[in-house]
Amino acid sequence: MKKIMKIQKKKFKNYSPKIKEECGVFGVSNTHDASTLAALGLHALQHRGQEGCGIVSFDGKQYHSEKRYGLVGDNFNKEKVIKKLPGNYAIGHNRYSTTGGTALRNIQPFFADTNAGGIGVSHNGNLTNAITLRNKLVQDGAIFYTTSDTETIVQLIAKSKRKKTIDKVVDAIFQIQGGYALVMLTQNTLIGVRDPYGIRPLVIGKLKNSYVFTSETCALDIIGAKFIREVENGEIVYIENDELKSLKPFPPKKIRPCIFEYIYFSRPDSILNGQTAYEYRKRFGEELAKEDNIKADLVVPVPDSGNAAALGYSQKKGINFDLGLIRNHYVGRTFIEPVQKIRSLGVKLKLNANKSVTKNKIIVLVDDSLVRGTTSHKIVKMLYDAGAKEVHMRIACPEIKYPDFYGVDMPTKKELLAANKSLEEICEFINAKSLKFLSLEGIYKAMGYEKRNDTYPQLTDHYFTGDYPVKLIDKLGDDKVTQLSLLSTSSNN
Repeated sequence: MKKIMKIQKKKFKNYSPKIKEECGVFGVSNTHDASTLAALGLHALQHRGQEGCGIVSFDGKQYHSEKRYGLVGDNFNKEKVIKKLPGNYAIGHNRYSTTGGTALRNIQPFFADTNAGGIGVSHNGNLTNAITLRNKLVQDGAIFYTTSDTETIVQLIAKSKRKKTIDKVVDAIFQIQGGYALVMLTQNTLIGVRDPYGIRPLVIGKLKNSYVFTSETCALDIIGAKFIREVENGEIVYIENDELKSLKPFPPKKIRPCIFEYIYFSRPDSILNGQTAYEYRKRFGEELAKEDNIKADLVVPVPDSGNAAALGYSQKKGINFDLGLIRNHYVGRTFIEPVQKIRSLGVKLKLNANKSVTKNKIIVLVDDSLVRGTTSHKIVKMLYDAGAKEVHMRIACPEIKYPDFYGVDMPTKKELLAANKSLEEICEFINAKSLKFLSLEGIYKAMGYEKRNDTYPQLTDHYFTGDYPVKLIDKLGDDKVTQLSLLSTSSNN
């Protein structure tokens, strides 16, 4: 019976209608309340991962670690927990698993003793050669405790014969490939690393005499830190003797940040390349409106992901914006999966139609993206059931036709609706009156570019184009690599 329940649970999870977030990383140097600040920073980054959270601190003599399942606010909310993490340096991590599983041993930060001292590592992203590296390390005698690709990084650092930790880090990152942002902690040194294309985000902040490395600027805002700059692509930054230092060991490449940071992942108030994610998303809606000739009574967002784009669309079109769907914010991402007999309720756990707004209206329904289409189908039906005259679906990004391998939990190509159906077939599947996606050209215009540079694309946009900037060494056909060993991830260890 337990085996059957696990299979059902896995099946239900695998068919999540939305793209899953990545992970959130945070690190702070030289402050007496380092662990408290780390907990607050992780709280601001909660949207990037809800499966587990952890903090590692250093008190000048030894390291301390706490890792927990679930949300930051449920685990690092009491003084007695924070007291277990003394020290002036701390790093933290919010986890959403893209490789490995949800076992406690896979929750970060990871820690290891090396011949240069201890090191803790928090990682956002995926390595595209983790299995290849892992197999070689095992052949050389390495012993792995987790199924996460992050442990591969730790093993490479520990294996380096260089004396200084920063040199060991350089050795390690020259061997890894993929999209990644790393925050590391050694004895009185905080280290940040961003991949050569800058696919995964990492920013620098300052709070009095302390420095902060984190995934998004919203984590700086919550602790009152000043935003300094983004870590450059291929850059290693580190705090040594309270001084910010920089290394650029890679051959220079043009930056290609992940387009979905702008479309969906980053919190709306976070700053990306000088502007908030909210501003970009609003312009996506404006460009979508320019490309559309529909006449309607009302623009309705799919909350909360479609809010900014819908507002931009509404203002550009001159069509009234209103909340035709009401979200239940008390149903979080960790809500218990319903039993089979009520599972059919599906999206109603989170959304309900606002009948007073939608009745007898021709509605333009705006969302940030469409993946499998299952949620869109349910929402369209919900609006029709609430009395809508017509529902026209508008998506503020192009068709998603290719999976991700750089840290985003994306369905395989065979599960992506747009990879397997025409526009007309998708429209029929979701039961909308009409359907339109923002063009690739529109995305780039909204981002401030005249057009996409097909020779050197300005963004990592493989979701739409199939143009992967980093070689997919571990890719096995259309199957996602999610398990790095035969070890069960159901263990609590």
